[in-house]
Amino acid sequence: MLELYPGELDVDKIFAKWRAWGEDKNYGAFITFVGTVRQEDDIEGLSFDVYEPILRSWFDSWQQRARERGAVLRMAHSIGNVPVHTSSYMAAVFSPKRRVALELIEEFVEDFKANAPIWKYDLKGGQRIYARDRSQKIEGSGLLDNPQ
Repeated sequence: MLELYPGELDVDKIFAKWRAWGEDKNYGAFITFVGTVRQEDDIEGLSFDVYEPILRSWFDSWQQRARERGAVLRMAHSIGNVPVHTSSYMAAVFSPKRRVALELIEEFVEDFKANAPIWKYDLKGGQRIYARDRSQKIEGSGLLDNPQ
């Protein structure tokens, strides 16, 4: 349940859709995380490139881990430009019990930050500048670990 959207996320719409889905499945816990683009270093926003085949593989491995614990993951991410004070990332865990959901959301969001194949650029003065200092090499990505 990985969703990719052009530009900023419509958090309210996605949240409502996910909540209704979870209620229909009778989950007792629905834990969400929303990432918002912060104003810093005079940026106008962030821009994202996504390598979808690797992202889907990464997400599917997490979905399997979640299933083993009786939970389900959902994730939405932006492709392209996202202005300051809007959202580029949402994640959710659905579980019959809160403890699993609380633990899993933390593990998932931290691993997302470290390992998801998404490249971030600062938007400054109408330019798209690779955020090299805030990027991490993705193991096994070859040329994709250093976009220009």
